[in-house]
Amino acid sequence: MNDADINFYFDPLCPFAWMTSKWVRQVAAQRDYAVDWRFISLRMINAGVDYDTHFPAGYEAGHNAGVRLLRVAARTRAEHGRQAVGALYEAIGTQAFDSAAAPARRPEERGSREFVRPLLEQAGLPAGLADALDDASWDGELRAETDEALALTGKDVGTPIIHFGPPRGTAFFGPVISRLPTGEEAVRLWDHVVGLASFPGFAELKRSLRERPQLPSFGVNSGETGIQEDWHGGSRRLKK
Repeated sequence: MNDADINFYFDPLCPFAWMTSKWVRQVAAQRDYAVDWRFISLRMINAGVDYDTHFPAGYEAGHNAGVRLLRVAARTRAEHGRQAVGALYEAIGTQAFDSAAAPARRPEERGSREFVRPLLEQAGLPAGLADALDDASWDGELRAETDEALALTGKDVGTPIIHFGPPRGTAFFGPVISRLPTGEEAVRLWDHVVGLASFPGFAELKRSLRERPQLPSFGVNSGETGIQEDWHGGSRRLKK
């Protein structure tokens, strides 16, 4: 049974989902919240999109790698429980976005056995779970959970999606943040977001111009400001 205070829907290779997840972990620790880490696939959201004409190079490979890692996460949840997903996601995100090796790693490499096996071990999980990378039998579960997330928000969104106080609370795409708040600032931002979510008539507050996130994978270090780009639906779309 899921008795979480927050349902957090993530694609493991979305940098903005990763940045928001780090903030949510800070708040959860300070407020003693339980988080259920749930799945949403950017590849499945964009199933009808021509990647060659709509996205920069590397996006399709990155989204495909995300599906492969979500298969591993789904098997992890089935065999080791919901709590194990959070530890695995943290290991994946740290290596994919915050490690010294992150800037040089090609998108498709993040969906490889060589990438995920040591991260499973780091999370205290059997390395054999990596066999799920190529197991498409998990895709039905991933698609159902992606549909579940989109049913909470509508379809013109990206990742992450946060469901506040499930099952009756409101869910939103975001918040999308490029810088990581810390300490009291993290909790203050959370309270502002929850304040908006608690008003039943609130639907959207949106800005598609974003800084590249403060992550080594983007070449942006802590204390630096990434270049600003126009994103659509959670991606750097070349066409809408």
